[in-house]
Amino acid sequence: MTTETAAARQYEADREFESKHRWTILVIVSIAQLMVVLDATIVNIALPAAQDALHFADSDRQWVVTAYALAFGSLLLLGGRLGDLFGRKRMFLIGLIGFAAASAAGGASTDFMVLVVSRAFQGAFGALLAPAALSTIANSFQKPAERGRAFGVYGAVAGGGGAVGLLLGGVLTEYASWRWCFFVNLVFAGIAFVGCQIYLRNQRPDTKPKIDWWGTVCAAVGLFLIVYGFARAASDGWGDIITIVSLIVAAVLLTAFVQVERRVRQPLLPLRIVLDRSRGAAYLAVGLAAIAIFGVFLFLTFYLQLTKGYSPVLTGVAFLPMITFVLIGSTLANVKLMPILGARVLITAGMALAAVGMTYLYFITATSNYWVHILPALPLLGFGFGLIFAPAINTATERVSRNDAGVASALVNTMQQVGGSIGTALLSTIAVSVTSTYAATHTGAAAAAEAPVAGYKVAFLVSAGIFAAGAILIFFLIQAHAPQPTGAPPTDDDGGPALTTGEPGAEERPASESAGARANRGADPAPGTT
Repeated sequence: MTTETAAARQYEADREFESKHRWTILVIVSIAQLMVVLDATIVNIALPAAQDALHFADSDRQWVVTAYALAFGSLLLLGGRLGDLFGRKRMFLIGLIGFAAASAAGGASTDFMVLVVSRAFQGAFGALLAPAALSTIANSFQKPAERGRAFGVYGAVAGGGGAVGLLLGGVLTEYASWRWCFFVNLVFAGIAFVGCQIYLRNQRPDTKPKIDWWGTVCAAVGLFLIVYGFARAASDGWGDIITIVSLIVAAVLLTAFVQVERRVRQPLLPLRIVLDRSRGAAYLAVGLAAIAIFGVFLFLTFYLQLTKGYSPVLTGVAFLPMITFVLIGSTLANVKLMPILGARVLITAGMALAAVGMTYLYFITATSNYWVHILPALPLLGFGFGLIFAPAINTATERVSRNDAGVASALVNTMQQVGGSIGTALLSTIAVSVTSTYAATHTGAAAAAEAPVAGYKVAFLVSAGIFAAGAILIFFLIQAHAPQPTGAPPTDDDGGPALTTGEPGAEERPASESAGARANRGADPAPGTT
């Protein structure tokens, strides 16, 4: 038996093993992804207590959040490509161990600098972990119905994880310590590590890995500067010279990145991934939703805690209706509605619902009642987010070859991260400006209470406008869906059966007995089935 034949058989055996245990792998990967998503909001709840313990200034507080965003956002594309080149399991484990170690260092911090550095390392290792997690799901599920169910679960984690972080962060901060907002990651990482060692296989291409260094430098530095520029704009204003220079240089580097990727033989981001019309629109949907969604997580949190006087725990509980409907929307969208309606209708409807929910929040005042003026908007927002994220993530990673799955998955996380940074800066600037104007033109105790609320209201309205514009754009950009008969195989762009997924020997196998079909015999049953 030749070495190539043995490698091909081992590759096939690994594929069959992962497909057989794909639902178990989904649970493992979702736990790891939940850890990354939680960290974006759970630390925000812990910040005031951490500031009291470590005695750092208000002006330094933003760097605890920004350090994570800078490292995570700038290294995601590289992290995704490394998974394609060196194996998803290897990058998943490195990211998992590194994220856990950085979390332990953050929880044990004795001064501000240690805390910031640990957050940066969390972001760097998260950039390895997140793309490997998503590409594992994309490659483990090939049947349209099962793929829809898997991405429904993943979309629920992506859309609702931030709100869960608010609740968990409030409980840990109030009843344990702010340090446990970091230490809790060790529990998630431990469970995912054991599962990864048992169920994942380190599949990698046969060709010798090569890294597009020029593209990597342009992308990493460009993304770093765009995240830094928007983060600085939120604190120092859009007229700050460093903000302006950062954003200009970022635009130049990202333009150069596109030119580099058109010319190199093994690009960091193959442009064919984003030039597909529906896939490119799906990435746009993720980015727009990330910009607008901060209108809920950021300003509604401020309103409940600072204006209404809610405790961290009660604030988290107040978000539970939204979390519930994110779960319902994600599952329903990908399992039941995606095969019938397609991504265009679902994402458009999700953005329209989110726009209505944001518009409803515009009418709050400092004396508004939660049950009347806030609660009715939360199911609309949650269900809308579920309809956006699950189909968009599914579409963004659909029909991507196995050798490109990591970087395609990384681009989903990149759009979320960059969109979140833009949303934070844009909406914060608008809210602060409106608050200052209101305070300058109104006097009295009532005006002082209403001034910040006036800023939140306009931020909600701008978010509604972003969602409304997104609904229109997505409707015209994503191609119309043609429902397939039950059991029909997925098709490629030419209408023929999509029988190849990048693995050796795929083109020789008949459609009736693909690796996935053989592996499905005796496989772990899907959740809720026997």
